[in-house]
Amino acid sequence: MPAARPRVLYVTDLAYQARGRRYCDEDIFLTSRLHAHFDLALCHPTAAAALMDGFDAVVVRNSGPVHSYQQEYAAFRARALDSGARVYNQLTGRADMAGKQYLLDLSEAGFPVIPTVDRAEDLHRLPAAERYVVKPKLGADSIGLEIVSADRLPAMADGTVLVQPCVDFAYEVSFYFVDHDFQYALYAPDPDRRWRLEPYEPAPEDLEFARRFIDWNGIEHGIQRVDACRAPDGGLLLVELEDLNPYLSLDALTDEARESFVTAMTRSLHRFVRG
Repeated sequence: MPAARPRVLYVTDLAYQARGRRYCDEDIFLTSRLHAHFDLALCHPTAAAALMDGFDAVVVRNSGPVHSYQQEYAAFRARALDSGARVYNQLTGRADMAGKQYLLDLSEAGFPVIPTVDRAEDLHRLPAAERYVVKPKLGADSIGLEIVSADRLPAMADGTVLVQPCVDFAYEVSFYFVDHDFQYALYAPDPDRRWRLEPYEPAPEDLEFARRFIDWNGIEHGIQRVDACRAPDGGLLLVELEDLNPYLSLDALTDEARESFVTAMTRSLHRFVRG
């Protein structure tokens, strides 16, 4: 049974540098609010496996791209799954938590996703474009992403990368969920400034689009971000479903919206610890 005040290990890399974002500020704010409800300790992701046994739950937040500490993360996952530790987000995620294979799977299944292939023999399945995006299957935060011409694709599409056409989208928009509950949406009106975000009021069909991916992923406890782009035909296409440690851009919210998110996360964590 958890203690009267649940003990939570909060995993974050406060020193991680991200383009256009200050991850540390977000986690400093969140932990300053969560400590009123939990006995909270912070640790670097490389120390999580060694420390997790002393806590009722482990919250993985802005811990940076996993590939920079792949062995330590694998050890953490294995220990958590073997011991039955409560990890938030739950480790059952099928999206970015498991790499980028899901974009291929969803594309193959007919979901509204940017068309995606990974092998040279499948390049014919992509719509013709002047430029293509090539990114590692195990990449994150745009690390390793290249924009190339079609003639370079056959040599690059070797099964280790994803290939997508460059979509001439109007803007990118992100939908944020706690458990299966929608919290807020933000968008980048200028496509060249991905992280210059503003509040976005989603239409019912926008939320239906986002919920389809949340339902597909099946995570019951955790925070997820559905990233999409507004395609030339006016519809939305999935760019990414972040289910490991999504940055939340809380600084782009109004005070009221930020407080509402903290309340939702706190309630979710309490439910999660009680099981």
